[in-house]
Amino acid sequence: MKKIQLSWFTCLFLLLFCFFPLLTAFPRYDVNKIVKAIDELYRSKTSYAEMEMEIVTPHWQRTLRMKIWTEGMDKTFIRIIEPKKERGVATLRIGNEMWNYLPKVNKVIKIPPSMMMSSWMGSDFTNDDLVKEFSLFRDYHYRLIQPDDAEKGLLYVECIPKKDVPVVWGKVIVAVRDSDYIPVWEKYYDEKGKLMRIFYFKDIKQFGGKKIPSVMELIPQNKKGHKTVIRYLKAKFNIPLRRDIFTLRNLQSTR
Repeated sequence: MKKIQLSWFTCLFLLLFCFFPLLTAFPRYDVNKIVKAIDELYRSKTSYAEMEMEIVTPHWQRTLRMKIWTEGMDKTFIRIIEPKKERGVATLRIGNEMWNYLPKVNKVIKIPPSMMMSSWMGSDFTNDDLVKEFSLFRDYHYRLIQPDDAEKGLLYVECIPKKDVPVVWGKVIVAVRDSDYIPVWEKYYDEKGKLMRIFYFKDIKQFGGKKIPSVMELIPQNKKGHKTVIRYLKAKFNIPLRRDIFTLRNLQSTR
């Protein structure tokens, strides 16, 4: 009887010894809540924002100004207002479907799923980045990790795509502030584990009662001298929106 009790005690001790560091590393953090906060950072039930996108390459650079409306995680509408050459270009996403409107040829083009990872307006952002077709919460398995170079005050979330989900990234690691889950950076790796790009989130400001990084800087790791910077100029959240915003007819509207 004593041997059995000793055996159970030894096993329990070993289990606690092995797993206690993991249980106590993140004692009060809900990873589900963190990932939802990352997904919904720039969204709410509804949102409206004005922003500028600066595209920098070794040979040229330009800045676009645009307006963007969102409803939940499934609807996005973007319209470029400057420069004059691109004015009126618009993008609509509803669920898994996406369309672009080109005013110069007065044509609406449906974007196939195979082009979701293509460049948007010559930037380092993809179509998917702008409309957020994929969701870390829905499409990835995720867990809190403790990297060797972890910084105090940050939490690290490793996201691995679920099987049969059509995403190109083999892994995404996000660093967030432990106080409010606002991201500091996101690193995207390909299926072979090679780092392909880094998002940096900067200059946190209050917009419409919500605290968000007002600057997003994307630096691709495979294109030297390239970067794209998005700056939020205005933003409102949980506001009434016109019913016709997320429609194909609105793509061609000049309002």
